[in-house]
Amino acid sequence: MDKDKVAEILVEIGLLLELKGENPFKTRAYAGAARTLEGLGEPLAAIVAEKRLGEIKGIGAALEQKITELVETGGLKYYDELKASLPSGLLEMLAIPGLGPKKIRALHQRLGVDSIAKLEAACQAGTVAELDGFGEKTQTNILEGIARQRTYASKHLLVDALVAAEPLLENLREHPEVIRCSTAGSLRRFKEVIGDVDLLASSKQPTAVIAEFVSQPGLLKVIAQGDTKASVILPGGIQCDLRVVSDAEFPFALAYFTGSKEHNIVMRQRAIQRGLRLNEYGLFRSQTETRDPALCVACRDEADIFTALDLAFVPPELREDHGEFAAAEKHELPRLIEWTDLRGALHNHSNWSDGRNTLTEIAEYMEDLGLEYWAITDHSKSSFQANGLDAKRLREQIREIKTINEMIAARGSGFRLLTGSEVDILKDRLDFDDELLAELEVVVASLHVPGGSEAENTRRLIMAAENPHVHMLGHPTGRLLLEREPYPVNVHAVIDACAATGTWIELNCNPHRFDLDWRHWPYAISKGVKCVINPDAHRNVHAGYLRLGAGMARKGGLAKADVINSMTMKQLSQAIGLA
Repeated sequence: MDKDKVAEILVEIGLLLELKGENPFKTRAYAGAARTLEGLGEPLAAIVAEKRLGEIKGIGAALEQKITELVETGGLKYYDELKASLPSGLLEMLAIPGLGPKKIRALHQRLGVDSIAKLEAACQAGTVAELDGFGEKTQTNILEGIARQRTYASKHLLVDALVAAEPLLENLREHPEVIRCSTAGSLRRFKEVIGDVDLLASSKQPTAVIAEFVSQPGLLKVIAQGDTKASVILPGGIQCDLRVVSDAEFPFALAYFTGSKEHNIVMRQRAIQRGLRLNEYGLFRSQTETRDPALCVACRDEADIFTALDLAFVPPELREDHGEFAAAEKHELPRLIEWTDLRGALHNHSNWSDGRNTLTEIAEYMEDLGLEYWAITDHSKSSFQANGLDAKRLREQIREIKTINEMIAARGSGFRLLTGSEVDILKDRLDFDDELLAELEVVVASLHVPGGSEAENTRRLIMAAENPHVHMLGHPTGRLLLEREPYPVNVHAVIDACAATGTWIELNCNPHRFDLDWRHWPYAISKGVKCVINPDAHRNVHAGYLRLGAGMARKGGLAKADVINSMTMKQLSQAIGLA
């Protein structure tokens, strides 16, 4: 078991102990040990094997024994018994915003609440509001959190769907009876949240393809199985539907099942206007619905379908009836950005604040990836929960980054770490003064604690955009997909302010955020506002989010020229005023 999984279990043990009402010093020891493990600069297995675990500060004898058991056996008897000693519903309640272990323990002890269903009933009866430390507002927030959780129950993050779909698609590619295959639906359109996974394949032997699909290992359940379609449940609760069609039908089925519904309606209307009929089986020379192959317009792929309807090919990400038809008619669709266009990122964290890697580790990893630059923008001092840097520590970090860059340059590499900060936008000022901000190469201004109104949040974001030392606004609406709604913000007013000041706006490509929302980028492009695709990386592996970010930028209609971090280091240096 690796250090991240061990740390995750230690955090959960701490939560379980809090739910049981254990000594707070004991519960905090587990959280502290988890942070220590996450910050290790060498493999945990090596430390355990060499019996050096007890030498690490904060790891006492009891923790050493438990961590060793986890690493060596992959399990922990103490953890299993602790989980079994509490109702499973108590842990599930932790997913409701605003409910921590202390409140859940109080609800359990005073009202006998041990499940989300019982919690909802107690709130609806008004008994939660009567408890000390709760009140009407907390009760209302709990009910809203339960309702939100129920709404999102059948929804999944894009990244989870991609991870689930890729091995299935790879299996289809390797199947000897499969001619062509692809994802479809909202996954192929790169929606940030999807309902289920749609797969499509073409074959002369559909029953054989279906039979192998439903028999592969790892499926939780087979819902339905026919000659040309099957539905299964994947780990994580995601439903996956596979359809198998003839190869002649494949382009039409792919276009139809990719959608969106709104896009497809317009496509069908265009076909009718030209005396044709378009459906999932073909494009037919007919005034009525038909599947007669003799009437079908031959199309080798989707591009041929668009050509037959007097349109330029519309990439799947743009098929939402959000203006793509007007551009496709004029052959003015942009050449969308590719993930390989990205040269670096400008919003990332190190272990100086709440990241997991050292500056040296980050520099070596990003250089090995072939990137040209990587900005270190650790939190500012007001983000104390994220170990935010004060002015003294930030200037120390600037000096260390300079030293690392000198070492990199000495070995002839063109890679460079950039100094920076993710500075909090406070009520009437930024968290650092202008003198300190002027010393930085990259400044990201982010709203972490929103105000009580749209007007207040909008004013604060505009204030940040108007500061001459701020390069970009970070995750402007603060949303967490399937967890937290966006802050109320007048996005168009913020975009207008950025257009006036030349401030960039981030597309935060952490898969829980994708903020700014793709729906706002066409307006930003129309105003000349530039995008920065940033992973907001807290671990080196988060650099992989850049690929997701490029996909989401494509969905927003962004071309390479619209994205700042498609610039070379030389071009970026000119843009941010470096020597």
